[in-house]
Amino acid sequence: MLQKQGYIIVGRHSVVKKCHWTHAALVERRFCYKCKFYGIASHRCVQMSPMALWCWNACLHCWRLRPTDTLKWDELRVPWVDDPELIAEGSIEAHRELVASYKAHPRVDRRMLEEAMRPKHVAISLTGEPVLYPRLGELIKEYHKRGLTTFLVTRGVRPDVLANLEEEPTQLYVSIEAWDRRSYNEFDRPLVPRAWELTLKTLEILPSFSSPTTIRITLVRSFNMHDTAIRAWAKMIELAQPTYVEVKAYMYVGASRQRLRPDDMPRHSEVLEVARKLAELTGYEVVSQQVESRVVLLSSIGRPVRVGDGCPNMLDKPDSRLEAPEDLEYRMASEAY
Repeated sequence: MLQKQGYIIVGRHSVVKKCHWTHAALVERRFCYKCKFYGIASHRCVQMSPMALWCWNACLHCWRLRPTDTLKWDELRVPWVDDPELIAEGSIEAHRELVASYKAHPRVDRRMLEEAMRPKHVAISLTGEPVLYPRLGELIKEYHKRGLTTFLVTRGVRPDVLANLEEEPTQLYVSIEAWDRRSYNEFDRPLVPRAWELTLKTLEILPSFSSPTTIRITLVRSFNMHDTAIRAWAKMIELAQPTYVEVKAYMYVGASRQRLRPDDMPRHSEVLEVARKLAELTGYEVVSQQVESRVVLLSSIGRPVRVGDGCPNMLDKPDSRLEAPEDLEYRMASEAY
């Protein structure tokens, strides 16, 4: 089932999948918001997970394959542990295999394709919970040894793992949708006890990281776009002191379509409104946005750190559409999705 969905399986528990923005970059010269915010070149980014089928949550907005979709397995414990070097090499080769298929595409720039064959960044997210891989710090180190930067995305249920990483990622993300224990149990459907308390513990240790940290807040119109949630998130931001906060719309994709509705996707203008409220409550500055992805960036340091070289044709200047009229935002978002 994973292979039919476009995944390449690496070893026994890792996967790589071509990102929508890899295709968009190569064919249309359009780039992911991570390029605009942090300089990450979309066509040179490996999208992978070291734990494809394992997670401690069953979130309603998740698109991933679950035990209820096919054969049963224990989501809480991985039965094998592949070597970090095998995963690093295998995932880079899988990315090359995926982009090599564009060699015959008439609209692909040859120089960009050559660059894509030499990836510079790894997004350790995609599906599953990466911190359940017992040798995660070693895997991050393997990527760094090869000259790649790393963004690690987690739901924050293993603060013990994060506190003891042998090597920090280039940037750490903690994903949030809920605002208290009740909403967490309702929406994120934890498979282990005290998952909400573990998430709060992760937020407590974020200030100890030397690398930039990010809280990513996913907005779902029918669930969390209200003042109670926004004020609770402001307190969580005060606790975690992240470098950045990304406020992003839920997208109606994958298996989440069985649980949520198309109108659960907020418009970009609604995302921007929530981001501005958070900025007022926290003192963070709204510094950028990407309408196509319905995401807004708040920063505690002003201009964000550029960890990559950027993307062709993308202007490296302050965002000029932070005050864009709503009708323009609506039109651009609807055209993109």
